Amino acid sequence: MKICIIGAGSTYTPELIEGLIAKKDTLPVTELYLMDIDERKLNIVGGLAKRMIEHANINCKVVLSMDYEESLTGAEFVLAQIRVGKLPARKLDETIPLKYNLIGQETCGMGGMFKGFRTIPVMLKIVKLMEKCCPNAWLINFSNPSGLIAQALLNHTNVKMMGLCNVPINMIDGIKRRLNLPNAQVEYIGLNHFTYVTSIVDNGHDYLNEALEAGVNSEAMKNIPASGFTAEQIKAIGGIPSSYLEYYYLHDSKLEKLKKAEKTRAQVCMELEEQLLELYSQPSLYVKPEQLSKRGGARYSEVAVSLVNAIYNDLQEVHVVNVLNNGALDFLEDNDAIEIQAVIGKDGAKPIKATHVNSDHIKEYIQAIKCYERHAVKAAITGDKEEAIKAMIMNPLMNDLNTSLACFDEMLEAHKAYLPQFFKDEK
Repeated sequence: MKICIIGAGSTYTPELIEGLIAKKDTLPVTELYLMDIDERKLNIVGGLAKRMIEHANINCKVVLSMDYEESLTGAEFVLAQIRVGKLPARKLDETIPLKYNLIGQETCGMGGMFKGFRTIPVMLKIVKLMEKCCPNAWLINFSNPSGLIAQALLNHTNVKMMGLCNVPINMIDGIKRRLNLPNAQVEYIGLNHFTYVTSIVDNGHDYLNEALEAGVNSEAMKNIPASGFTAEQIKAIGGIPSSYLEYYYLHDSKLEKLKKAEKTRAQVCMELEEQLLELYSQPSLYVKPEQLSKRGGARYSEVAVSLVNAIYNDLQEVHVVNVLNNGALDFLEDNDAIEIQAVIGKDGAKPIKATHVNSDHIKEYIQAIKCYERHAVKAAITGDKEEAIKAMIMNPLMNDLNTSLACFDEMLEAHKAYLPQFFKDEK
C-alpha cells in the first residue's frame, strides 16, 4: 500500500507517522511518500519520519519528494495538510482584520475566507493530478478551512474525498467525560468549525436537557482560548456549541482578546515551529516529541489514521467527517458539505441522518453560514469579487459592508501572490 502525504514538511507530520506505526498490523504500508515544496522543512521532518519508521521495524520505503506526480503515482491514500502562504500568510489573516475591528482568525470570518481563497485553487490542482496519477485514491484532507475545501472539491471534481478535523473527537469525548457517560451516543452536526451537539443518548435516555441545564461546554482547543457559555446561553441556543462558535456568539469579548494579545496565534506557531524543527533535527530523536502537543493538533493523527484504517479494512465504523449532506440534515441541500457522523467503509462515507435537531435557531444559523460558504467557494474558484461580497453579507463576522470591503481590498493586495484568480485582468 502506498500513502502520499502532501504538505509533509508540516511539524504535525510526526503525529501522522506515530498513528501509522500504531496501526502497522492493520495498515500494511509498504511505500510512504512525503511531499512538500519547502525543501528545508521536508528534509528535517522527513528525516525524523524515516527514523521513526526504522525504529518501529516497519518494512516500508520512505521517500522524500518535491515532485507532485512522483509522489501521487499509484497512491491508494493521499493525506493533504497544506498551508498556502505558510504561517506569514496566516499572520496577515489574523492581523489585517483587527485594524478594521473585525475578528482575525485563520478559519472564521475574513481570515478564514481568504485562507479558502488561497487554498481551494491549489487543492483543485492537486485533485487534477490525482485524476491522472492515482484516479482511485482516497483524498483525506485536513488542510483548513476543511469545510470550504470539501464544499469545493465534492461539487467541482469527481475525487473520492473526506474532510477531517480534530475538534469533533475532542468535543464528543469531553462531553461524555463531563457527564460520566462513556458509552453515550452523541449526535454531532453542522459545518466545519460551526458545529453543535444536539443529543446525548445513553440507555434510551437523552441527557441533552440535563447538559443544557448544567451549562456543559465543549472541550476548548489549545489554539482557541475559550471563555465558555453560561447555562442560560446554552439553553437558549438549544444545543452545545463547539468552542469555535465563541467567535460568533461572544464576538465582542473575543475581538477584545485578540486585540489585546501580545502575539497572534501565527507568531506563537512560528516560534513553536522553529523549536520543533530544531528538535526534529537531532539524529538521536526517533519518537514524536512531547512538545508537539503545544501546537494544538490533539488526537489529529488518531482521527486521520483511524479513518484510513476504516476505509482500507471496510470496518463500517462511525467517524465524524466533512462529506456531502445527501439528506442527513433535512434543512440543507444534498450537495452541501457538512460535518457529521458517518459510517465509514471501503465505499466511503454514509452520513447518518440527524434526528434530534430540535432547535430552530441552530438550523437557521447553520443555513446562514452555509449560504456564506457557497458564495465563498464560488469566489475562490472564479475570482469574482461580487461573489465574495455576497459571502461577506451572509457572514455575521464581516457583514458591515463598508468596513468589510475596505478590509477585503487590503487583504486582496496583501495576499496577491497567492490569488491569481482575482487578478486575471492584469495579465
